[in-house]
Amino acid sequence: MTTAAETNGPMRLNRFLARAGVASRRRCDDLIASGAVRINGAPPTGPGDRVDPLRDRVEVEGRGAVSLPIVGEYILLNKRRDTLVTRSDERGRKTIYEGLRLRPGTVAVGRLDRDTSGALLLTDDGELAYRLMHPRYGAEKCYVAIVRGQPSPATLRRLREGIILDDGPTAPAQVQRLHDDDQGRARLELVLKEGRKHQVKRMCEAVGHRVIQLRRERFASLDVLSLAPGSSRPLQPREISVLRGLVGLPKD
Repeated sequence: MTTAAETNGPMRLNRFLARAGVASRRRCDDLIASGAVRINGAPPTGPGDRVDPLRDRVEVEGRGAVSLPIVGEYILLNKRRDTLVTRSDERGRKTIYEGLRLRPGTVAVGRLDRDTSGALLLTDDGELAYRLMHPRYGAEKCYVAIVRGQPSPATLRRLREGIILDDGPTAPAQVQRLHDDDQGRARLELVLKEGRKHQVKRMCEAVGHRVIQLRRERFASLDVLSLAPGSSRPLQPREISVLRGLVGLPKD
């Protein structure tokens, strides 16, 4: 598997330290400001200094030289509803990180709303995360939405062709109506290749069908069919290779 250093190249000093497991990025800023960090024997000018993990020697007082892990961390989570994708919440609401033991540099790839459940990838592989979120690379996100009312064939066609939102038109999407329930609600499957904020909710609202429940069934090549809500697992090497190949990165 490609090392973290080879994947990302030069990076900000505070990000490097966090990914090396020294501390959170905010705590690393404090360490840099205190004079506890050296790059090739010299003090940095600030947390934004660039370091090359393959060429530069970074030392932290009390720890000696630090380096990135040989293999990145890749965790698949089946996010529960009513959890936030944030490290902490000033209002004390539950977050996805409670109970997860992760490296300081491991973060969620994109976000799911508090009331949205389903597949969420967490990784410290920065280049993979960037490409999975960028529409240029076409990574698919498959959602199942329960909406009020029964969308007509013409409405589904509008969703497939693209909707004009306040931040511009959406890209074409795959949309199918799965089934209705006895409460006047429809179940839709939407497959997108972009990931704007609240996109599925805004698309459905724009055609007159408010989303009342949303779940991400699949993210790129990953699904959570075998994971209970709130559970997580590390990716297998084969799964990592497939993900990297989907966005044009070396598989090994």
